[in-house]
Amino acid sequence: MRSSFFQRQLEKIYDTFKGDTSKMIIWTGTLGWALSSAAQIGAIFSNKKITPEKKSFLLPQEFMDAVVNIGAFMCFTLLTKKGIQKLAQTGKIAPQTVRDFLNKNSIYKNKVGKLDFNLDEVLKNHSDKNLKDAYEAHKNFVTTMGTIGASVISCNLVTPVIRNSIASDMQQKYLDMKKTPHAYPEPPKDLRI
Repeated sequence: MRSSFFQRQLEKIYDTFKGDTSKMIIWTGTLGWALSSAAQIGAIFSNKKITPEKKSFLLPQEFMDAVVNIGAFMCFTLLTKKGIQKLAQTGKIAPQTVRDFLNKNSIYKNKVGKLDFNLDEVLKNHSDKNLKDAYEAHKNFVTTMGTIGASVISCNLVTPVIRNSIASDMQQKYLDMKKTPHAYPEPPKDLRI
């Protein structure tokens, strides 16, 4: 029996994210920000109760909010994920079984925690499958937890601070534009032809 289109897509998603749950969190979070921003912009655009003058202010503001929300979320969570992943790859944060293995081998003992040390490469050809599995599970766990923490910080601290700063600058420019007189002089009121 042939599987459905939906089932094949689910299997593709599973294959893409099964080894790195944090990647799924980043992409679904980014997709969530993009969809919510599109909904907000669409609601403002289609609302007939909002005057065209207000729309001319609100639509660019919401678009900038979308850019900031999506960009800040993705950048902050990706950078955090990469940092934690690097800590795991260098052995700085590793499960006890891996630490014991590294401490027993004098080749690796002084390299642990150094930026050029890559635990992925060390364990790639290692015969102990349990050691590799423990390392991979631990690396996936710490990067996932770090990404969740980064997404919470991004959504609740980083994004609002950046968004509010940009929005206040845009609002000030809009208000200044409304205050400045037009470039054209007004025609005289007593002019008779």
